[in-house]
Amino acid sequence: MAWKVALTVLFSLALLFSPSQSAVFSVDLGSESLKVAVVNLKPGQSPISIAINEMSKRKSPALVSFHDGHRLLGEEAAGLVARYPQKVYSQTRDLLGKPYASAQRILNSMYLPFKTKENFRGDVSFVVDDGNENDSVYSPEELVAMVLGYAANLAEFHSKIPIKDAVIAVPPYMGQAERKGLLAAAQLAGINVLSLINEHSGAALQYGIDKDFSNETRHVIFYDMGATSTYAALVYFSSYKGKEYGKSVSVNQFQVKDVRWNAELGGQHMELRLVEYFADQFNAQVGGGIDVRKFPKAMAKLKKQVKRTKEILSANTAAPISVESLHDDVDFRSTITREKFEELCEDIWEKSLLPVKEVLEHSGLSLEQIYAVELIGGATRVPKLQAKLQEFLGRKELDRHLDADEAIVLGAALHAANLSDGIKLNRKLGMVDGSLYGFVVELSGPELLKDESSRQLLVPRMKKVPSKMFRSINHNKDFEVSLAYESEHLLPPGATTPEIARYQISGLTDASEKYSSRNLSSPIKASIHFSLSRSGILSLDKADAVIEITEWVEVPKKNLTVENSTISSNVSAESAAGNSSEGNNESIQTDLGSSNTSNTSAEEQASAEPATEKKLKKRTFRVPLKITEKITGLGMSLSQDFLTEAKRKLQVLDQKDTDRKRTAELKNNLEGYIYSTKEKIETLENFEKVSTSEERQSFIEKLDQVQDWLYTDGEDANAAEFQERLDQLKAVGDPIFLRLKELTARPAAVEHARKYIDELKQIVEEWKAKKPWLPQERVDEVIESSEKLKNWLDEKEDEQKKTSGFSKPAFTSEEVYLKMLDLQNKVASINRIPKPKVQKPEKNETESNEQNTDDSNSTSTDNSSSSDSSADSSEGANEETVTEQSEGHDEL
Repeated sequence: MAWKVALTVLFSLALLFSPSQSAVFSVDLGSESLKVAVVNLKPGQSPISIAINEMSKRKSPALVSFHDGHRLLGEEAAGLVARYPQKVYSQTRDLLGKPYASAQRILNSMYLPFKTKENFRGDVSFVVDDGNENDSVYSPEELVAMVLGYAANLAEFHSKIPIKDAVIAVPPYMGQAERKGLLAAAQLAGINVLSLINEHSGAALQYGIDKDFSNETRHVIFYDMGATSTYAALVYFSSYKGKEYGKSVSVNQFQVKDVRWNAELGGQHMELRLVEYFADQFNAQVGGGIDVRKFPKAMAKLKKQVKRTKEILSANTAAPISVESLHDDVDFRSTITREKFEELCEDIWEKSLLPVKEVLEHSGLSLEQIYAVELIGGATRVPKLQAKLQEFLGRKELDRHLDADEAIVLGAALHAANLSDGIKLNRKLGMVDGSLYGFVVELSGPELLKDESSRQLLVPRMKKVPSKMFRSINHNKDFEVSLAYESEHLLPPGATTPEIARYQISGLTDASEKYSSRNLSSPIKASIHFSLSRSGILSLDKADAVIEITEWVEVPKKNLTVENSTISSNVSAESAAGNSSEGNNESIQTDLGSSNTSNTSAEEQASAEPATEKKLKKRTFRVPLKITEKITGLGMSLSQDFLTEAKRKLQVLDQKDTDRKRTAELKNNLEGYIYSTKEKIETLENFEKVSTSEERQSFIEKLDQVQDWLYTDGEDANAAEFQERLDQLKAVGDPIFLRLKELTARPAAVEHARKYIDELKQIVEEWKAKKPWLPQERVDEVIESSEKLKNWLDEKEDEQKKTSGFSKPAFTSEEVYLKMLDLQNKVASINRIPKPKVQKPEKNETESNEQNTDDSNSTSTDNSSSSDSSADSSEGANEETVTEQSEGHDEL
């Protein structure tokens, strides 16, 4: 596609790395799946590329499973969904920060049979049978951390270097609790999150990075329907004039103007309509009051096949569905037409247009003012959805210039590159995104009246991120600060209360008592500082008590007045000393001397008066106040103890995964070695030339013994045991395979060496003819080394003829090549000796001096300039004469 070509060409020139190799990655974490992109400079590949998983797929399931004492992630977990639906955890991202009731509703609607319980914060926890004596309990943050750890491993495997810095893309409707939970999960996974980025901003970055807006502006709507949600974002692309290296340049930028969404409308909801339709068909087929919905394994099988059926319907007018042994050994087969599917989802098509309609309504723009409506998200491939959008927009063609699946993660990777210290982009695209929720701050406490000043809008909706804000109040008692969503009608999905945080501010009462007895110039104030982070998280950063005091303080007098002085009052002693000449200084001294009496009395008066004076001065003190988090429930931060324990649990699981994979790898190596060796023994004719029948029989018996162990006791063996048995087999097999290899490799190496020795004779002859400057001792050394190699080959070949094919070779091909390489290095070293430079012949100094003397005697000396000129000319002529004579001598 054109965008891929543009991306490759652009960034092959645009990315500049620091001397040390550096890489960052991005994650598009969805409800069902995840994509990972890596920014890393490697020869022959695009600087920004998608990391593929162990199945060579560009998209991986966002799944975690616990089975038979092992934790499985991604594709491994996906293989267990149909058989063990209760053990494969999905939708974990959407459960972050959700109240227990809301989380349970999501799980029930998806027919997910997880064992859950409500935890101390009021959200959901998963009770997992992971092979321990007691069931383990995992929070959504811990499960998401496992998924993110899997993503980080994909990035590291792709980049081949350690990589920890990342940007994670999130849906725009994610609230404070969800965003904090995601950052906590990333922390547990050992990922340094440079920023969370809203999905629409990632798509906008990918859209605008290779375009030029210096001569135009664009309003673009990004319409995204994913697995569980839908949104429309209005983005304005333009440019501004900036400075770069002192020159005026045009810099492209975009600003997110508005975003509207439906967090409960996506591709999964279409699939659920099909699931319900086919469940009814199966129930009618089997009869007897059976409801397949009550059987989790059956529903997992049905959902898996329905997903495929929906994908087929996107390209065909009808699609079959077939589920072997759906329930109680009863197979299920049916078909559905696209028309019936569209009928089942009739209300979805109308709902899908609402985000676009709302964005246009609130922006005041007409459809004609919208440059493009770009489609992203997997569910936008559904033909009926495209048709409804075309009808509403009045367009024959929809804008699909971006990869529906990968646009967000690639744009997030651009953002990661911009934020990284190790990677710099020459081509810039400014990004201005905003808070998707408005926030208010409310103050409460003793003697604080509930009025307009106590509750204020702190962050208007779409306020630029990141931002800093502060508020101050005239108050002298400890108080509380509450942060809440601006509107109760616009809350994140599942949220039951607008309040997101509550803090106790203490220390103000003590500060007020300490300074109240002082002369306060104004009432004591509390200054509160807030920040809205790049990730869209609102926080209270610090609070200070501000005390302003007016008091008398002694300060040095600036000017001492001297009465009856004859010195002008507008001339200071310093200016007189610094700006006058010596004569002026003398006259001043004379004047001072003539008025000695009056000056003496003035000095006595000055010494009697104090050198300081009292003045009123305003002083400001800032006393840091203590901030204590008071909120409970989903708004509260995870404790350090919780994070420490969670990290320990994950590290144990990670180590077990590493051991398991290492064990599986060594088991495969051992199994592969047994099968391949047996095949070689049976099929290779030359095998009999390098081993006796007794040796082969003994080796086969050892192979059979290890093979029998492999499928009996070896089923529960560890990595060390597999490695030990592999080493035992190789101790017998490696000498045989070495002899087998050398059977053909050794003669080939000898032939190659003898051929080179013959070629070397011609090389030496060419040196004598074309490079006579080469040191003879170096040439002789090469000839001597060549003779030594020839003699060594003769000696070893004679020795090998006397050696049995069943014995250790007298010499190996590797030895031959090493000796030949040593000789080639000596030849190359001599070849690099440069030709010596020819020295120019020296001038005949005596002859030149005599000629210069004669010329100087015959030159006129009327003026110096002509004399100098004549001398220069004469000198030049003499040089030419000497050169000609020298050339003549050279010829003689």
